[in-house]
Amino acid sequence: MDDFLLRALLAGLGVALIAGPLGSFVVWRRMAYFGDTLAHAALLGVALGFLLEFNANIGVIVVCVILALLLVALQQQRRLASDTLLGILSHTTLSLGLIAIASMETLRIDLMSYLFGDILTVNTTDLYWIWGCAIVALAVLIKIWRPLLAITVHEELAQVEGVPVTRIRLMLMLLMALVIAVAMKVVGILLITSLLIIPAATARTFARNPEQMALFAALIGSISVSGGLGASLKWDLPAGPAIVVSAAILFFISHLWWSRRAQAGGAI
Repeated sequence: MDDFLLRALLAGLGVALIAGPLGSFVVWRRMAYFGDTLAHAALLGVALGFLLEFNANIGVIVVCVILALLLVALQQQRRLASDTLLGILSHTTLSLGLIAIASMETLRIDLMSYLFGDILTVNTTDLYWIWGCAIVALAVLIKIWRPLLAITVHEELAQVEGVPVTRIRLMLMLLMALVIAVAMKVVGILLITSLLIIPAATARTFARNPEQMALFAALIGSISVSGGLGASLKWDLPAGPAIVVSAAILFFISHLWWSRRAQAGGAI
């Protein structure tokens, strides 16, 4: 196996390792639109990183965390619905990012690689970054798993039982920002949310408890990465979109399997 393909595979597996379990909470808490908003804000983080001359991934995390805090503050006003606020912030940050990058006339940036990913160009430094962040995020997720599950099932009851709801919610947002930063190289800003929700939605068909769903989501994400890279290599397809399509195919196959099983059970 060529070195670049091996690095691409390892990068994709690193992202799938954390995107699957975290994506389960995105599905359970119906946070897909929130994930899109953070992903769109990532481009502004990239622009900030180039402008201030530091790592673009750090810029993405900083912007996503600020956006999450801003959203929490705006939600306290209760003057606008959450989906309206998300729509405003999502398109505003994406537009600001595009304007900022376009204004840097002395800097040439491959915008398509940030929008749709460029996993085949992953280098050793990227691998260290991806796997380091994935391991840290997974460790934090394991630590807050029980309280996070409690507020997902019933937030008010969890608060009565002493669960620090606001802190746990903010930690979840921080983890999403971290995953978006590391997944940007794999599938790109516009497709990041799909890698969070599609494997988790597929795993929901087979899982019997939350832990199984998180584990299956990571496994399905890994299969999607392998399948997408294989398709990209064989048919010269863009790798990031191919990974997402591979995940979508697995989802539809699982849905058809579940439908036929349900029909067979009904017939009996």
